[in-house]
Amino acid sequence: MIRGAPSATGPAVVVAVDAPRAEALTRELADAGVAVRLEVAATDPAEAASAPTETRAAASFWNALARSDLLILQARRATLTAPLVAACDRLGVRIVALCADDSERRLAERFGVDVRREDADAAGLLAPSTAPPPDPPRGRVIVVWGAAGAPGRTTLAIELACELARDGRRVALVDADAHAPSVALATGLADEGPGFAAACRQAQRGALTTAELQRIALPLAAPVGVVDVLTGINRPGRWPELGNDRVTAALAHCREWADDTIVDVAHSLEQDEEIVSDLDAPRRNAATVAAVRAADLVVAVMAADPVGVARFVRAHAELRAVAGGTPVKIVVNKLRTTALGFDARGQVRRTLERYLDAREVWFVPWDPKASDAAALAAQPVARVAPRSPLATAVRRFVGEAIEPPGAGGAPVPRSPRRRAREARGAQ
Repeated sequence: MIRGAPSATGPAVVVAVDAPRAEALTRELADAGVAVRLEVAATDPAEAASAPTETRAAASFWNALARSDLLILQARRATLTAPLVAACDRLGVRIVALCADDSERRLAERFGVDVRREDADAAGLLAPSTAPPPDPPRGRVIVVWGAAGAPGRTTLAIELACELARDGRRVALVDADAHAPSVALATGLADEGPGFAAACRQAQRGALTTAELQRIALPLAAPVGVVDVLTGINRPGRWPELGNDRVTAALAHCREWADDTIVDVAHSLEQDEEIVSDLDAPRRNAATVAAVRAADLVVAVMAADPVGVARFVRAHAELRAVAGGTPVKIVVNKLRTTALGFDARGQVRRTLERYLDAREVWFVPWDPKASDAAALAAQPVARVAPRSPLATAVRRFVGEAIEPPGAGGAPVPRSPRRRAREARGAQ
């Protein structure tokens, strides 16, 4: 619904905000002497900018916008788009984006528009931005690693990517496993495309861009949103294509491309400089080492069985040596009493606390029914069995470990998913 507002003597604005905030904001602006030319639904400007034919509603919007100085809208992917920003630039209209959380702020900063808090008052919205130009947006790189064997690295990498995409983030999933890449096989995607190896080659030549990353990525439909996948090498013999410098450069470009980049890597962190005479020769484990060093967070996956626990404890020191000060979150996967006996959780906690001094541990239960259904359909568990124990445990891990509360107990903007979860808990 589009409606005009009474004129005033101050600057002219168009308000594109959802109710009930729109009505309150219009009153605040009018009291401040601002002429609100038009009040429209939040998605109307983006739809008008992308509409192939001009409707009467779109014509009214463009007429009002052409006579305005400012467009106030909400920073969402459906409301803040490239065609709309380009149209406002042509008309000389400044955009002020209301941001409710960090993902919306990053979206607004990408377009170079003025950023304001969602609850900003009229004076704050009208004041010109005095802050220095923001640094280029920098997405996170989250590496999923595990000790030798099959602790479930790839499964958890896929599920983490799908879960993070629920909040409207742009999420990328990268298969950097140079030993046994399997993301494409597990998700039903073709592994004959260019994938991550092509991104690495172009990064080395200085030709990699966000547009090129989007071109070579394959879309994976998540329960909510889409995950962009850079598939791995389709033959293990191609591992020299994933060199240290190439992987580091490609992941740096991924930070500009996606809000969160989930990287599935191989288990081996061995650095073979001492056994190779040519210091410039490629290294078999360079992709894993480079990804761990570039990570903002490492998710370390441990299989919940005696062999898996022993392997993880022995490999953890090597992981810490490579990761340095990067935070490491431990996920115990495939938890079951049949492999560890009574009080499996307690036994694992005591073992990790004793040998690794690890006091924060998250558990994912053994869920063969959901895992087998996902493998049969070549789809993420989050799509095939969204209410399964495995999917629920991953959702809890993301909410507690990857999206933690602000430091010092300071509140942080809540995502739509977190608000829904809190609402259910209050019932």
